[in-house]
Amino acid sequence: MGVPWGELAADAPARYTVQRGDTLWGIAARFLQQPWRWPELWGMNLEQIRNPHLIYPGQVLVLTRAGDRARLELAGDEPPLVKLSPRVRAEALDEAIPALPPQVIEPFLADVAVVDPQAHAQAPRLVAGPEQRVLLARGDRAYARGQTGQGATLAGEPLEADRGERRLLDIYRQAQPLRDPQTGELLGYEAQRVGQARLVRPERQELDAQGRPTLEPATVDIVQAREEIRLGDRLLPARMRERQPYIPHAPADEVEGQVVKVHGNAMQMAGQFQVVALNRGREHGLENGHVLALLKNRARVADRTDETRAELLLPGERNGVMMVFRTFERVAYALVLQVTDGVKVGDRFTNP
Repeated sequence: MGVPWGELAADAPARYTVQRGDTLWGIAARFLQQPWRWPELWGMNLEQIRNPHLIYPGQVLVLTRAGDRARLELAGDEPPLVKLSPRVRAEALDEAIPALPPQVIEPFLADVAVVDPQAHAQAPRLVAGPEQRVLLARGDRAYARGQTGQGATLAGEPLEADRGERRLLDIYRQAQPLRDPQTGELLGYEAQRVGQARLVRPERQELDAQGRPTLEPATVDIVQAREEIRLGDRLLPARMRERQPYIPHAPADEVEGQVVKVHGNAMQMAGQFQVVALNRGREHGLENGHVLALLKNRARVADRTDETRAELLLPGERNGVMMVFRTFERVAYALVLQVTDGVKVGDRFTNP
């Protein structure tokens, strides 16, 4: 196990003390020319990559050599401890260091969901507020429907409690279609969470005194609002925030795809530590921690040295590296870690 000595960074230290604020990728870049080969340097097998030994501030990493290969080890096996008196007690000083800058990826772990077209079309929506208001805030009571139409045209599933319990629902807005840059195929809708609501009473249909069917929407209470909630906002089952270690590693199988979206206000090109959406996901074998190489689009240019102005197709040069940190069925999100030029929609990616 380990990596060839020649794969180490030119100034790789013999020892390094992990600092608060470090990331796994940043530490890997200190030791390796290609930081994504961190698991090889650490001597991890596939199971260890999925359930890695965590690294804590204060621990010392030691670079060892066996023949022509290098390997990284901990100088001690346990997280740094502090002893408190008069009681005998020991506890970890810090949380394990993250693989990626948490402030960059946290919003995508907590507030972004990709839903398939059918789920988006059928998602319940807010239909009324108190005193006919169209803007709602935390603490307001509102009303929602999962169905459409009325009477004979009633369709869809009503918004109901889950096994009699009051359901917690995420409120989403601005669901944007994500389309494959090459085929135009709709991959899903990207929805931004703006708040949460708790279901108080389910949606139901009753008969009035004249025997006519009457629709009663579901009752929800707005329990969280990051911005004003609006009528028409969609409701999806609340989900727990994903927290897991990300260990950079190459996909076992060949992967190719394109960038679907660049994230950021008015962004057309992504730089280092910016997020991009990809047109590949779990069904294509992508998983959290996969490192992918970014390639520039193949540009067509005219040969100005040729009187005929022959059209040339330039090769797609390597442009950088990114790491997948969240996957859906047909879409994944990745963080750009190294880049030469900006990354734009349509740029290709492949194995590193």
